[in-house]
Amino acid sequence: MKQLAVYLMCGRGTPELAEAAVDGGADLVELGFPFSDPLADGPVVRAAAERALAEGMRTEACLECLASTRERVAVPLVPMTYAALFEAYGWERLARDARTAGADSLIVADLPADERPELERVQLVAPTSTDERIRLAAERTDGWLYLVTLTGTTGARDALSPALPGLVSRARAATSVPLYAGFGISTPDQAAAAAELCDGVVVGSAALLAAEEGATALRRYVASLRSALDAGVTVG
Repeated sequence: MKQLAVYLMCGRGTPELAEAAVDGGADLVELGFPFSDPLADGPVVRAAAERALAEGMRTEACLECLASTRERVAVPLVPMTYAALFEAYGWERLARDARTAGADSLIVADLPADERPELERVQLVAPTSTDERIRLAAERTDGWLYLVTLTGTTGARDALSPALPGLVSRARAATSVPLYAGFGISTPDQAAAAAELCDGVVVGSAALLAAEEGATALRRYVASLRSALDAGVTVG
């Protein structure tokens, strides 16, 4: 079965939203720890981060959100943030506290694969990554390899990135770990098309937009993605 990962930003309502996403068919939930200068994030994720920060979601509050989410769902939970938060909180301390709160792994969006090798985390590679960089990331990744489908920031796109097939081919040549594609995947059609190439898909901005409408809307949206993945074919 193709895996479906959904990204949500930490906030007071996130545990309930995560439960709705899992009810809709999500196999993994990424929890964004907001950062004031998120270089990889597009306007939807940036706006969600700004709202979270205005709500008081600093690192300790995010860890509490993670723990509350863990009480509600059994699927893997993976915090996603930036190196600056680790620097401020302490690398070992944040990694330890996240695991204690229920994290299954971590994603540090701007941390190169050859830095902090002691930190167990999901590695990211992009179409611009060299074959050597893909091999290194694959060797060091925790569980699965995150394929960034396009060059640029997160956000919905009109079509699946044409760079994805080539990136998948290069990653398959380097590793046998599961490959999840993310960035720019928003519709059931795009999710199904990506899943034909990869082992899983990650949906962020579109999930955040659905979450703005509440848990029921998010559950319905995630269910539409789940149906497309389970069908094994693209839908019109």
